Order: sequence, then C-alpha cells, then structure tokens
Amino acid sequence: MKNRGRNISDRAAPKQQRNWDMRAASNFIAGGAGGSLLLFAAIVSLEADATRTAILLGLILIGAGLTCVWFEIGRPWRALNVYRHFATSWMTREAVVALLVFAAGGLAFLTGSTLFVVMAGIFGLAFLYSQARILSANKGIPAWRHPRSVSLMMATGLAEGAGFLACVASVSSSVIGVWALAGLIVLIAGRAWFWKSYLGGMIADGAPDAALKVLRGIDSRFVVFGHVLPVVAVAAVLAGIPGRAGWIFVAGLVVVASGWFLKFTLIRRAAFTQGIAVLHLPVRGSGAGGAAAKPGWAAVSGAKS
Repeated sequence: MKNRGRNISDRAAPKQQRNWDMRAASNFIAGGAGGSLLLFAAIVSLEADATRTAILLGLILIGAGLTCVWFEIGRPWRALNVYRHFATSWMTREAVVALLVFAAGGLAFLTGSTLFVVMAGIFGLAFLYSQARILSANKGIPAWRHPRSVSLMMATGLAEGAGFLACVASVSSSVIGVWALAGLIVLIAGRAWFWKSYLGGMIADGAPDAALKVLRGIDSRFVVFGHVLPVVAVAAVLAGIPGRAGWIFVAGLVVVASGWFLKFTLIRRAAFTQGIAVLHLPVRGSGAGGAAAKPGWAAVSGAKS
C-alpha cells in the first residue's frame, strides 16, 4: 500500500514539460535579443555602417528564432494558422509583429532612412513584449505564469539588445558615448533587480520544489557573471583604462550570454508543470477531511494553484 501511495503521489507531482524543446527555447533566446537590438540601433547614434550591421544582426536573430520554431512544428505549413487568432493569442500577435519587423528592418537596412530605422526599433520592442506575454500565458507552468516573468523577460531582452549593440560598436570601431555606456550599466542593474524580484516572488507565492531548486541554483552565478563582471568592464572603460574596445566587447558579450543562459534555464530546466493539488483530503463517513495536499510543493498555504 505504501508503494502504491508513493506511485500515486509521484504521478500527481509536477513534471518537467517536454512540449517546448530547444527549438522553441531558441525563439525566445534569439528573438528577444534581436528585437531589442533593433530598438537600440534606433536610439543610440552610431555610424551608418554600424547601424546597418546592428539592424541586419537583429533581423538575423529574429529570423533564426522563428525558423527554429517552424522546424519544431510537425507539419510546418500549418504555421500559417497562427494568423487566425489575433484577438486572443500572443503567438498570433508575435507573428504579425514579425512581418512588420522584417518589412521596416529590411527597408532600414537597404535605405538607411531614419524613419525606417525608428519604425524597426518600435516593432522590435513590440516583438520582445509579445514574446514575454507568450511565456506568461502558459498558465500550467508556475515559473512562466508568474506576473513578474513578463518584466524579467523584458529586462533581460533589453539588456541583451544593448549588449549586442556594444559588441557591434566595438567591432566596427564606432564610438559609444558616455551616456550610452551609463545606460548599459542601468540596464544591467535593472535586470539584476527584476531577477531578484522574480525569484523572491516565486518563493513567496509558491512554486514546485524542483523549479525553485533550479532557479536558486543559478542565482549567484547569474548575478556575478551576468551583472557584476560586465559592470566592472564598463566601469573600466569609463575610468579610461586602456583597451576600450575590448572591454566594451567583453561586457556586451557577457550580458548576452548570461541572458541566454537565463532564458534557457527558464524554458527548459525550470519549466515544471503545476501538478495536482487537493484542497482537502476527502473522508468517508463522519468526521473532518484531511489536510490539503500538493505533491512536489514545499507548502500549500499561500501558494497559488
């Protein structure tokens, strides 16, 4: 009987989702960074060639992410059905915005027109936001559905886009001003704050033990390598230490790599299902029911089902 009870409990406990594999994760990993890169290409004044390079890279990242999702579909040509649910689906909105991104981004790359560059940046931001909402709309995954996941995905996407722009500027020998470098520090610090806010919210509101174990496990590494080190590198540039381009490139690369590591962790490793929750155990005959049960969760009280 004990083994039978244990088997039932195991079946009711949260399981790591298998529907979204690395191809689906790649869309969030590359697409969000690409959309944000288009935004900062429009905001930060770089040389014309560097701006074109940033736009092209942003379009490549978005295209690569969407292509990975397309290959994940069992019948790829059914992907056109995604355009049928604009009123209710953030995936549909992402797909529609993607068309606008490629149209405006392509014209911006070909013509160098400020108007098209700005339009591409606006649509890139909309693409990033759509992706953040896609993740939070999956209510069966506590690590995704938490309200603070949207702000975290936005924060890391913006930081990654700024990091990519820093890499492009350093490679192309385009000058980045002091205010742009200060902005990069603000974005890095902002992502650290939103990460801590998200992790604290997950712990306070309740989440599967396995998901919390994964998230807590990356906390110190993510903060140190993804935030402290790039801020130190940017501070070295502001302090006038030789090797300006190298410091900027390293800072940008580390910000991007750590953001991609975070999104991979959220989508593949910490994505455990809700499991089955019982508000109170039933009882036969007279008497009160038993205590609530939520297999795989540390506590029931205060946790959101």
